[in-house]
Amino acid sequence: MGGVLQLARRRHRSSRKMRAIVLAAGMGARMRTLNEHTHKSLLPIGNTTILGRIVDALLDINVRDILVVTGYCSRQIRSFLAERYPGSAFTFVHNQRWGETNNVVSLAMALEHSPLDCDNILIECDVLFDPALLQRLTGRKRGNVALLDRYRPGMHGTVVSVERGVITQVFPPHLQTEDFDYRDKFKTVNIYRFDKDFCRTKLKPLLSCYANVIDSGSYYEAVLGMLINMQREIVHAELVNGAQWAEVDDPNDLAAARFAFEPEQRAKILSHACGGHWNFDLLDFTFMRNMYFPADAMLAAIGRRLPALARSYGSSQEILNEKLAFTLGCRADRLQCLSGASQLFPLLPDLIPARRVLLPQPTFAEFPRWFPAHAAYQDSVGIDPDEIDARAEINDLVVIVNPNNPTGSKLATAGIHALIARHPHTTFLVDESFIAFSGDQPLLERLEREPLKNVVVVVSLSKSLGVPGLRLGYAYSCDPQLIQRLRARIPIWNLGSLAEFFLELLLKFQPEYALSIRRTVSDRCEFGTQLAGLAGVETVYPSSANFFLIRLASRGPEHAQQLVDALLTRHSIYVKDVSRKFAAPAPYLRVAVRRPAENVRLLEALAEELPSLEL
Repeated sequence: MGGVLQLARRRHRSSRKMRAIVLAAGMGARMRTLNEHTHKSLLPIGNTTILGRIVDALLDINVRDILVVTGYCSRQIRSFLAERYPGSAFTFVHNQRWGETNNVVSLAMALEHSPLDCDNILIECDVLFDPALLQRLTGRKRGNVALLDRYRPGMHGTVVSVERGVITQVFPPHLQTEDFDYRDKFKTVNIYRFDKDFCRTKLKPLLSCYANVIDSGSYYEAVLGMLINMQREIVHAELVNGAQWAEVDDPNDLAAARFAFEPEQRAKILSHACGGHWNFDLLDFTFMRNMYFPADAMLAAIGRRLPALARSYGSSQEILNEKLAFTLGCRADRLQCLSGASQLFPLLPDLIPARRVLLPQPTFAEFPRWFPAHAAYQDSVGIDPDEIDARAEINDLVVIVNPNNPTGSKLATAGIHALIARHPHTTFLVDESFIAFSGDQPLLERLEREPLKNVVVVVSLSKSLGVPGLRLGYAYSCDPQLIQRLRARIPIWNLGSLAEFFLELLLKFQPEYALSIRRTVSDRCEFGTQLAGLAGVETVYPSSANFFLIRLASRGPEHAQQLVDALLTRHSIYVKDVSRKFAAPAPYLRVAVRRPAENVRLLEALAEELPSLEL
């Protein structure tokens, strides 16, 4: 079942001798795009590799007798360890059948080639972890210990149940059926300590039998589970309690692991991703959304219908427009439901041909992106409606973002309607994505009573409904020809069934939605006062949205990015540097309004980091 290569060993005195077994035989098929020519344990993390971090952690606790089971790319692993750790002792056991067997064979081989004269630490080669976790496995009187973390959505692999600090049942993936209850379960970190007597008398014989006679394609957790489930052995549970760790099974896992274990790269990773943050341990103050909506009952209803929704097409665009119109209380023939407001932006230059365009400065980046040749009116923070009025007639298109992003500045809806009415030969595009938090009436409601054809209202519903992942938005116009031109550019299935079902639920949860807006506005008031009281904050500008623009007391605009990096690296908190959006150089941040406890976390982190800036 393979050969053994023994390297020279040096004896080290230790109060309690231990051996490490590292399983590194498998190819990792789900990593194939990245490890076609490199073993996945040798993929880079920071200035080392996954395997390098494992060995470094073992050496830190004075475990120097390390047995490595190899298979795929075995020469690479042996060369890496020999070159990086020339004075350390490694025993290599090669699983020649690595492509057709599973880790039950690799662990059985490791125990067969080990003298089993001391306790063993077992680590799988695709686990990244805080080195301090290994300290929890050493110096204990009790024998068998498994590192565990409380189960969270997104975790995959073996889970266990625990009572009074002891594992009572083991559930490999094949036992986790569709109705499996994860609420009281724990995920194995794939790091164990096994007592030498247990290894010799129980684990080794059963593993060998299972690997050679019963099922060589199984996992060693199945064998361990048999012993635990039959109460033949006790394995103690050691919870990681928030310590960082990651299992790297696929490229997505690797991206999340690099975010966790390369903190200096976090800003680069997030700016490149523009979202997809659910795999990151991150408190995000850059994306603005209603933190109190959807209501828990809505999410429960979606969960119950998810199997049917995932297997169904959504309705036609006409039906979608009708369902959204019911909630908004407007005519469906004036409405176009969108897959997020961003769907509209690439269509705008053809939909509204305009040679002369007037935009607010600063504003949401998509507007200058799609109208690069434009003039600007200033939002300083506060917009002069008379300036827009004076310049509207000489422009083909005037854009108003109300409230504006990133300033939170707002114009009265009645004043905007009157402004549009005074300039019938100019087209107005009004973005009201944050209007729900302003206390003012949406322009759509005014236009339903007093229609004007020279205006298009666009709204991203992600902010007010709290569901950016569903991609919901709309465009509204009293100009039937413009709406028809827009509809001609929209595909027949433009929303998924999940987003459509959410629209249906909105009608039933209007009271909960109204309450969520009131709670957000209340939190905004308290949060703004708290931010203004921080030393190092010069101004917290009044906001009519669910975010704040902050000017730091520092004179250097570069200090805003320095603060962003410090918050990310040391606190896993993400805020937005918007300094470059302003013509006058100064350090500006934009922070979303989250729930009070989360806002306090940011306040505490800012209080710690702001004094380090040059004021």
